[in-house]
Amino acid sequence: MPRKFFQRFLPHHRTIKENKTLQIFGKWLHEPNLWHLSRRSVAGAFAVGLFCAWVPVPFQMVLGAGGAIIFGTNLPLSVALVWITNPVTVPPMFYFAYLVGTWIVGAPVTDFSFELTFDWLLNELSAIWKPFLVGCFTMASASSLLGYLSIQAIWRYMVLKRRALKPHLRKKY
Repeated sequence: MPRKFFQRFLPHHRTIKENKTLQIFGKWLHEPNLWHLSRRSVAGAFAVGLFCAWVPVPFQMVLGAGGAIIFGTNLPLSVALVWITNPVTVPPMFYFAYLVGTWIVGAPVTDFSFELTFDWLLNELSAIWKPFLVGCFTMASASSLLGYLSIQAIWRYMVLKRRALKPHLRKKY
């Protein structure tokens, strides 16, 4: 049952293999284990995808695909979960990561306004980089672990629920 749920939402393997950005992985994209849906591969894909979603770089899909290949998790799910960070969600997520980082590092929260310019990157980011990266790593680790454990638990619950239901259904018919 969990397998069918994920299969409905995942892109077809041809669309991932034909993605020009992911062509750097070459023959590794054809590994059959990267396309299977099992409790281990889906939970691992959640861990990889959620971790890579918090990495503040523009090529998160490549990181997600590389992580899926290295750890042997479901590739399409790892790549799809990276899109949790999109142009709408990036500002609040990364600001929250900055706040978490200031709390961990013990640095004061500074007011700043974001501008997508090279000058801003040189001046403002140099003042907040340490708490920002600490917060991103903390949130990546926490959400990765939480996603992995949640999928493991949900999958196990669904399998046990289905097993318990089967004998009951057999008696009716």
